[in-house]
Amino acid sequence: MMALLSTGCSTRDGRIKKNQTAFDALPAEEQANIRAGKVGIGYTPEMVTMALGKPDRVYNRTTANGAVEVWAYRSKAPAFSFGVGVGGGGGSTAVGTGVGVTTGGDQSDDKVRVVFEGGKVSAIESRAK
Repeated sequence: MMALLSTGCSTRDGRIKKNQTAFDALPAEEQANIRAGKVGIGYTPEMVTMALGKPDRVYNRTTANGAVEVWAYRSKAPAFSFGVGVGGGGGSTAVGTGVGVTTGGDQSDDKVRVVFEGGKVSAIESRAK
């Protein structure tokens, strides 16, 4: 399974150049995947960072097999939600209203999660389309 994701601040080419020696030592197929922003099972954290950049979040998960680390990459598209609430009190003349706006930033906007076990990618989770 491969995951494709565009990332924010740093460029993929810049990350590859920063890790040129490690990149050059990889097989041609893995180099092509990293250049395309794809990761695969067995990739190291260094390879994932070259392909996708630094994760937006890091989770620690405990499984029957032990501890794993999960790198989460969120959707870079703007995510807005809007809510309105109205309330009143029984027997009183007071009425309250409220408006809330968020710009995302919780687990629900994770687009891809990369699971590491023993220093290598063991699973890739992506949001169903």
